[in-house]
Amino acid sequence: MEYFIIALVAFFAAILTFFSGFGLGTILTPVFMVFFPVDLAIALTGVVHFFNNMFKLILVGRNADKSVVLRFGIPAIIAAIFGAWVLYSIPDTAPLFDYHLLGSHFEVYPVKFIISILLLFFSVFDLIPRLRDLQFSKDKLPIGGVLSGFFGGLSGNQGALRSAFLIKAGLTKEAFIGTSVVVSSLVDFSRLGVYATRLSKSGLLDNLGLISLATGSAIAGAYIGNKLLKKVKLKQLQTLVAILLIFLSIALGLGWI
Repeated sequence: MEYFIIALVAFFAAILTFFSGFGLGTILTPVFMVFFPVDLAIALTGVVHFFNNMFKLILVGRNADKSVVLRFGIPAIIAAIFGAWVLYSIPDTAPLFDYHLLGSHFEVYPVKFIISILLLFFSVFDLIPRLRDLQFSKDKLPIGGVLSGFFGGLSGNQGALRSAFLIKAGLTKEAFIGTSVVVSSLVDFSRLGVYATRLSKSGLLDNLGLISLATGSAIAGAYIGNKLLKKVKLKQLQTLVAILLIFLSIALGLGWI
């Protein structure tokens, strides 16, 4: 049953991720955690995320804006390495607060709470007409790269912050998606390098069948997402990203994911 559920989630999350620039890792990690220990769940998600990015790189990587990749991606790579180092330097950070709801216990950690506030701030920009047409000048892109890279290395939540900045960078929808994929792939390389020792001990070799199935499902979702790309307008994409950012920020801020 877990194979079917994980494959289904990977498929639909990959379609969503193709348009929004984030979501696969955020959605898939909690699902893996239902069936596997936390360390193994993170490792499994990381591998699926990596191979899905490699496939998307083949599909849309050529559409990336090279100047944005350099201005945003290089700071993101450096910050991701530092964030991953911080993650393993302070593995037992205490929760900011905790609470019970409907019989479940939730804990909210400082890093995710900070990310939720940042995401909520950026999402409001995309839903207010006067602010929606604002664009970040390219000299602000390194700031976005540092923020998304650092929090990506620290918590795995890099995609939403990356999308919040790139959606305002004046890119076409094709360039937005291509640039997101290239930057995400670069950050994956850097943070997985830091995670390498932990991942090698997490039991990945015992779950190669599940990894293959989940990766195949995610790739199928990415393929379908690419086919649907021409039917989506940039403003629709911008609104979709904003709505997803709001839901994600609330879920992070309340400790649901």
